[in-house]
Amino acid sequence: MSLSGRIALVTGASRGIGRAIALELARAGAHVIALARTQGGLEELDDAIRAEKSEATLVPCDLKDFAGLDRLGAAIYARWKKLDIFVGNGGILGALSPLAHVEPGQWDEVIAVNVTANWRLIRALDLPLRQSDAGRVVMITSAAAHSARPYWGAYAISKAALDELARTYAAETETTSRIKVMLVNPGPMRTRMRAAAMPGEDPQSLPPPQELAPKIIMLAGPAWTQTGKLYDFPTDAILDFRAPWQGREDLLP
Repeated sequence: MSLSGRIALVTGASRGIGRAIALELARAGAHVIALARTQGGLEELDDAIRAEKSEATLVPCDLKDFAGLDRLGAAIYARWKKLDIFVGNGGILGALSPLAHVEPGQWDEVIAVNVTANWRLIRALDLPLRQSDAGRVVMITSAAAHSARPYWGAYAISKAALDELARTYAAETETTSRIKVMLVNPGPMRTRMRAAAMPGEDPQSLPPPQELAPKIIMLAGPAWTQTGKLYDFPTDAILDFRAPWQGREDLLP
């Protein structure tokens, strides 16, 4: 799939899933705007993208720098007048702890990075996404959002909120723009976050992020037509979130 001439923003782009997605976008011909906290990791990514005969714009930025995210949206519109692809990959695990033992600062950080930053980015990027002939938003979520596992509360709740954020944006843009919004569950994957959560697990038993990246390219391409759904990588399936009360406004509080 060629993405030549398309502009793509990837958060958490310096390592793991984000790095693999950024490289795959570059290979497909997109100009990648790579956002991450670590300057060194971004520079290594830039070298790899240049080796693919493509180009990147590096954005060293903490996702909790909300004013910086606002400025990024304005800068993208000023320079390119559009944004074709936004991959919201950046996120943190937070403390794995009983809810009653999670410190307020830990809770606030997980919600800020995993939820609020993505809302701020949607807010900042809405105009350039609408200027694209095929704006695509891909949010990286987790099955933890729907499993209610003990001790995963802060992370799981943040991902459940992210799911609703993406689905709401999909509903708001479905008939008023050419934007399509998809969620992606990578499943267990060979990443630093997974190693922190499951320290006794053999990472070689898990698929590397490079196997997921081509699927993201599919969802980010102009030919993709579905919105407001979830791509589940472990089963290679598109899942619908429709609940029994879908369309039942009479059941709303």
